[in-house]
Amino acid sequence: MKDSNSPITVPFIRSVKNTNRKISALTAYDYTFAKILDESGIDIILVGDSLSSIVQGEKTTLGVTLEETIYHSKCVAKGVKNALVIGDMPFLSYQVSIEQAVLSCGRLIKEAGVGAVKLEGGINVADRISALTRFDIPVLAHIGLTPQSYHRMGGHKMQGKVRDSNKSAGSVERLIEDAKAVEEAGAFCCVLEALPKELAKEITEMLSIPTIGIGAGTNCDGQILVTHDMLGINKKTPSFVKKYADINTTMKNAVENYVNDVNQKPLLKDVI
Repeated sequence: MKDSNSPITVPFIRSVKNTNRKISALTAYDYTFAKILDESGIDIILVGDSLSSIVQGEKTTLGVTLEETIYHSKCVAKGVKNALVIGDMPFLSYQVSIEQAVLSCGRLIKEAGVGAVKLEGGINVADRISALTRFDIPVLAHIGLTPQSYHRMGGHKMQGKVRDSNKSAGSVERLIEDAKAVEEAGAFCCVLEALPKELAKEITEMLSIPTIGIGAGTNCDGQILVTHDMLGINKKTPSFVKKYADINTTMKNAVENYVNDVNQKPLLKDVI
Protein backbone atom coordinates (compact mmCIF):
# COMPACT_ATOMS: atom_id res chain seq x y z
CA MET A 1 0.00 0.00 0.00
CA LYS A 2 1.12 3.54 -0.63
CA ASP A 3 2.39 6.15 1.80
CA SER A 4 -0.36 8.60 2.79
CA ASN A 5 1.62 11.53 1.34
CA SER A 6 2.65 9.93 -1.94
CA PRO A 7 0.78 10.34 -5.24
CA ILE A 8 -1.73 7.77 -6.47
CA THR A 9 -0.18 5.61 -9.19
CA VAL A 10 -1.36 2.97 -11.63
CA PRO A 11 0.36 0.17 -9.63
CA PHE A 12 -1.37 1.39 -6.48
CA ILE A 13 -4.80 1.29 -8.13
CA ARG A 14 -4.13 -2.29 -9.20
CA SER A 15 -2.95 -3.20 -5.71
CA VAL A 16 -6.24 -2.41 -3.99
CA LYS A 17 -7.93 -5.44 -5.54
CA ASN A 18 -9.08 -7.87 -2.84
CA THR A 19 -8.39 -5.39 -0.03
CA ASN A 20 -10.71 -3.30 2.12
CA ARG A 21 -9.51 -0.14 0.34
CA LYS A 22 -11.98 1.24 -2.20
CA ILE A 23 -11.15 3.53 -5.14
CA SER A 24 -12.81 6.95 -5.20
CA ALA A 25 -13.07 8.75 -8.54
CA LEU A 26 -14.71 11.93 -9.84
CA THR A 27 -14.63 14.02 -13.00
CA ALA A 28 -13.05 17.44 -13.54
CA TYR A 29 -12.54 19.63 -16.57
CA ASP A 30 -10.60 22.62 -15.22
CA TYR A 31 -7.83 23.65 -12.83
CA THR A 32 -10.06 24.99 -10.03
CA PHE A 33 -12.28 21.94 -9.67
CA ALA A 34 -9.31 19.60 -10.01
CA LYS A 35 -7.42 21.36 -7.25
CA ILE A 36 -10.38 21.12 -4.85
CA LEU A 37 -10.93 17.43 -5.60
CA ASP A 38 -7.23 16.67 -5.21
CA GLU A 39 -6.99 18.50 -1.89
CA SER A 40 -10.05 16.54 -0.70
CA GLY A 41 -8.26 13.19 -1.10
CA ILE A 42 -9.83 11.77 -4.26
CA ASP A 43 -7.93 8.85 -5.82
CA ILE A 44 -8.71 9.36 -9.50
CA ILE A 45 -9.72 12.44 -11.45
CA LEU A 46 -11.17 11.61 -14.85
CA VAL A 47 -11.22 14.26 -17.53
CA GLY A 48 -14.31 12.68 -19.03
CA ASP A 49 -15.74 13.19 -22.47
CA SER A 50 -18.77 14.17 -20.40
CA LEU A 51 -17.25 17.64 -20.78
CA SER A 52 -19.44 17.65 -23.90
CA SER A 53 -22.59 17.94 -21.80
CA ILE A 54 -21.16 19.59 -18.68
CA VAL A 55 -19.03 22.26 -20.37
CA GLN A 56 -20.29 22.44 -23.94
CA GLY A 57 -24.03 21.85 -23.46
CA GLU A 58 -24.28 18.99 -25.96
CA LYS A 59 -26.70 16.05 -25.81
CA THR A 60 -24.09 13.34 -26.37
CA THR A 61 -20.33 12.92 -25.94
CA LEU A 62 -19.72 12.31 -29.64
CA GLY A 63 -18.64 15.82 -30.58
CA VAL A 64 -15.67 16.16 -28.23
CA THR A 65 -12.35 16.38 -30.08
CA LEU A 66 -8.90 15.19 -29.13
CA GLU A 67 -7.65 18.79 -29.08
CA GLU A 68 -10.37 19.74 -26.60
CA THR A 69 -9.56 16.75 -24.43
CA ILE A 70 -5.86 17.65 -24.41
CA TYR A 71 -6.69 21.24 -23.46
CA HIS A 72 -8.98 20.34 -20.56
CA SER A 73 -6.69 17.54 -19.35
CA LYS A 74 -3.77 19.95 -19.28
CA CYS A 75 -5.79 22.38 -17.15
CA VAL A 76 -6.74 19.60 -14.74
CA ALA A 77 -3.23 18.19 -14.45
CA LYS A 78 -1.91 21.59 -13.39
CA GLY A 79 -4.17 21.55 -10.33
CA VAL A 80 -3.31 18.04 -9.13
CA LYS A 81 -0.51 16.86 -6.85
CA ASN A 82 -1.69 13.49 -5.59
CA ALA A 83 -4.60 12.05 -7.57
CA LEU A 84 -4.15 9.93 -10.70
CA VAL A 85 -5.37 12.02 -13.65
CA ILE A 86 -6.91 9.98 -16.47
CA GLY A 87 -7.86 11.37 -19.87
CA ASP A 88 -10.96 10.03 -21.60
CA MET A 89 -10.24 9.29 -25.26
CA PRO A 90 -12.92 10.91 -27.46
CA PHE A 91 -14.94 9.27 -30.20
CA LEU A 92 -12.91 8.51 -33.35
CA SER A 93 -9.56 9.22 -31.67
CA TYR A 94 -8.72 5.51 -31.31
CA GLN A 95 -11.25 3.46 -33.28
CA VAL A 96 -9.78 3.84 -36.79
CA SER A 97 -6.55 1.90 -36.27
CA ILE A 98 -3.99 0.75 -33.73
CA GLU A 99 -1.58 3.36 -35.04
CA GLN A 100 -4.15 6.12 -34.54
CA ALA A 101 -4.86 4.89 -31.01
CA VAL A 102 -1.17 4.92 -30.04
CA LEU A 103 -0.61 8.38 -31.53
CA SER A 104 -3.74 9.90 -29.96
CA CYS A 105 -3.16 8.40 -26.52
CA GLY A 106 0.53 9.26 -26.69
CA ARG A 107 -0.36 12.89 -27.35
CA LEU A 108 -2.63 12.99 -24.33
CA ILE A 109 0.10 11.57 -22.11
CA LYS A 110 2.83 13.80 -23.56
CA GLU A 111 1.01 17.11 -24.09
CA ALA A 112 -1.52 17.10 -21.23
CA GLY A 113 0.44 15.28 -18.55
CA VAL A 114 -2.18 12.66 -17.65
CA GLY A 115 -1.12 9.41 -16.01
CA ALA A 116 -3.40 7.10 -17.99
CA VAL A 117 -6.10 7.04 -20.66
CA LYS A 118 -9.61 5.59 -20.77
CA LEU A 119 -11.05 3.71 -23.76
CA GLU A 120 -14.65 2.61 -24.21
CA GLY A 121 -15.29 -0.91 -25.43
CA GLY A 122 -14.42 -4.53 -24.79
CA ILE A 123 -13.47 -7.16 -27.34
CA ASN A 124 -13.59 -4.57 -30.11
CA VAL A 125 -10.79 -2.46 -28.57
CA ALA A 126 -8.72 -5.21 -26.97
CA ASP A 127 -6.07 -4.96 -29.70
CA ARG A 128 -5.78 -1.20 -29.02
CA ILE A 129 -5.37 -1.77 -25.31
CA SER A 130 -2.72 -4.41 -25.94
CA ALA A 131 -0.77 -2.09 -28.23
CA LEU A 132 -0.99 0.85 -25.85
CA THR A 133 0.22 -1.13 -22.87
CA ARG A 134 3.17 -2.42 -24.91
CA PHE A 135 4.21 1.21 -25.26
CA ASP A 136 3.76 1.85 -21.51
CA ILE A 137 0.51 3.81 -21.85
CA PRO A 138 -1.72 2.66 -18.98
CA VAL A 139 -5.34 2.02 -19.94
CA LEU A 140 -8.53 2.23 -17.90
CA ALA A 141 -11.12 0.15 -19.74
CA HIS A 142 -14.85 0.97 -19.83
CA ILE A 143 -17.63 -1.52 -20.58
CA GLY A 144 -21.38 -1.65 -20.13
CA LEU A 145 -23.14 1.58 -21.01
CA THR A 146 -20.56 3.25 -23.20
CA PRO A 147 -21.79 6.78 -24.04
CA GLN A 148 -19.96 6.82 -27.38
CA SER A 149 -22.31 3.99 -28.45
CA TYR A 150 -25.31 6.26 -27.88
CA HIS A 151 -26.89 5.66 -31.28
CA ARG A 152 -26.45 1.88 -31.26
CA MET A 153 -27.94 1.64 -27.79
CA GLY A 154 -30.78 4.03 -28.60
CA GLY A 155 -29.82 6.33 -25.76
CA HIS A 156 -28.19 5.95 -22.36
CA LYS A 157 -29.72 2.62 -21.34
CA MET A 158 -28.74 -0.03 -18.79
CA GLN A 159 -26.85 -2.94 -20.30
CA GLY A 160 -26.59 -6.59 -19.29
CA LYS A 161 -30.31 -7.08 -18.75
CA VAL A 162 -30.73 -9.95 -21.21
CA ARG A 163 -28.98 -13.23 -21.89
CA ASP A 164 -28.02 -14.21 -25.43
CA SER A 165 -26.02 -17.28 -26.41
CA ASN A 166 -24.91 -15.42 -29.54
CA LYS A 167 -23.21 -12.84 -27.29
CA SER A 168 -24.80 -9.84 -28.93
CA ALA A 169 -23.67 -6.39 -27.78
CA GLY A 170 -25.06 -5.50 -24.37
CA SER A 171 -25.94 -9.06 -23.39
CA VAL A 172 -24.75 -10.67 -20.17
CA GLU A 173 -22.58 -13.13 -22.06
CA ARG A 174 -20.96 -10.44 -24.23
CA LEU A 175 -20.22 -8.19 -21.25
CA ILE A 176 -18.47 -11.03 -19.44
CA GLU A 177 -16.40 -11.67 -22.57
CA ASP A 178 -15.68 -7.92 -22.84
CA ALA A 179 -14.43 -7.85 -19.25
CA LYS A 180 -12.13 -10.83 -19.83
CA ALA A 181 -10.83 -9.32 -23.05
CA VAL A 182 -9.79 -5.97 -21.58
CA GLU A 183 -8.11 -7.68 -18.64
CA GLU A 184 -6.16 -10.01 -20.91
CA ALA A 185 -5.20 -7.07 -23.12
CA GLY A 186 -3.52 -5.34 -20.18
CA ALA A 187 -5.98 -2.78 -18.80
CA PHE A 188 -5.09 -1.94 -15.18
CA CYS A 189 -8.70 -1.27 -14.15
CA CYS A 190 -12.18 -1.35 -15.66
CA VAL A 191 -15.19 0.97 -15.38
CA LEU A 192 -18.54 -0.85 -15.24
CA GLU A 193 -21.35 1.53 -16.18
CA ALA A 194 -25.10 0.93 -15.82
CA LEU A 195 -25.03 -2.81 -15.20
CA PRO A 196 -27.33 -4.82 -12.92
CA LYS A 197 -25.62 -5.06 -9.54
CA GLU A 198 -25.54 -8.86 -9.70
CA LEU A 199 -23.66 -8.82 -13.01
CA ALA A 200 -21.28 -6.12 -11.79
CA LYS A 201 -20.57 -8.26 -8.71
CA GLU A 202 -19.92 -11.33 -10.87
CA ILE A 203 -17.52 -9.44 -13.13
CA THR A 204 -15.74 -7.83 -10.17
CA GLU A 205 -15.18 -11.21 -8.53
CA MET A 206 -14.06 -12.75 -11.83
CA LEU A 207 -11.40 -10.18 -12.72
CA SER A 208 -7.95 -9.84 -11.19
CA ILE A 209 -7.98 -6.09 -11.91
CA PRO A 210 -10.15 -3.61 -9.97
CA THR A 211 -13.54 -2.45 -11.19
CA ILE A 212 -14.98 1.04 -10.75
CA GLY A 213 -18.74 1.25 -10.88
CA ILE A 214 -21.13 3.97 -11.96
CA GLY A 215 -24.74 2.94 -11.67
CA ALA A 216 -23.60 -0.65 -11.18
CA GLY A 217 -24.18 -1.24 -7.47
CA THR A 218 -21.85 -1.20 -4.50
CA ASN A 219 -19.94 -4.44 -5.06
CA CYS A 220 -17.32 -2.92 -7.35
CA ASP A 221 -13.81 -2.10 -6.15
CA GLY A 222 -14.52 1.61 -6.45
CA GLN A 223 -17.02 4.21 -7.58
CA ILE A 224 -17.03 7.16 -9.97
CA LEU A 225 -19.55 9.95 -10.47
CA VAL A 226 -19.75 13.12 -12.51
CA THR A 227 -18.79 15.82 -10.00
CA HIS A 228 -21.47 18.22 -11.22
CA ASP A 229 -24.08 15.54 -10.48
CA MET A 230 -22.98 14.63 -6.96
CA LEU A 231 -22.61 18.30 -5.99
CA GLY A 232 -26.11 19.10 -7.17
CA ILE A 233 -24.89 21.60 -9.76
CA ASN A 234 -26.97 19.76 -12.34
CA LYS A 235 -30.62 19.67 -11.32
CA LYS A 236 -31.44 16.64 -13.48
CA THR A 237 -29.23 13.67 -12.65
CA PRO A 238 -29.34 9.86 -13.03
CA SER A 239 -31.48 8.09 -10.43
CA PHE A 240 -28.49 6.26 -8.91
CA VAL A 241 -26.63 9.48 -8.01
CA LYS A 242 -26.51 10.52 -4.38
CA LYS A 243 -26.34 14.30 -4.15
CA TYR A 244 -23.90 15.40 -1.47
CA ALA A 245 -24.75 19.09 -1.82
CA ASP A 246 -27.17 21.45 -3.57
CA ILE A 247 -24.73 23.86 -5.17
CA ASN A 248 -27.25 24.82 -7.85
CA THR A 249 -29.55 26.43 -5.30
CA THR A 250 -26.67 27.90 -3.29
CA MET A 251 -25.20 29.55 -6.39
CA LYS A 252 -28.54 30.91 -7.55
CA ASN A 253 -29.25 32.40 -4.12
CA ALA A 254 -25.80 33.97 -3.98
CA VAL A 255 -26.12 35.50 -7.46
CA GLU A 256 -29.62 36.79 -6.73
CA ASN A 257 -28.34 38.43 -3.54
CA TYR A 258 -25.47 39.99 -5.48
CA VAL A 259 -27.84 41.33 -8.14
CA ASN A 260 -30.07 42.80 -5.44
CA ASP A 261 -27.08 44.44 -3.76
CA VAL A 262 -25.87 45.94 -7.03
CA ASN A 263 -29.32 47.40 -7.67
CA GLN A 264 -29.45 48.98 -4.21
CA LYS A 265 -26.60 51.35 -4.90
CA PRO A 266 -27.15 53.65 -1.89
CA LEU A 267 -26.78 50.63 0.42
CA LEU A 268 -23.62 49.28 -1.21
CA LYS A 269 -21.06 51.81 -0.08
CA ASP A 270 -17.72 49.95 -0.21
CA VAL A 271 -19.00 46.43 0.43
CA ILE A 272 -18.45 45.08 -3.10
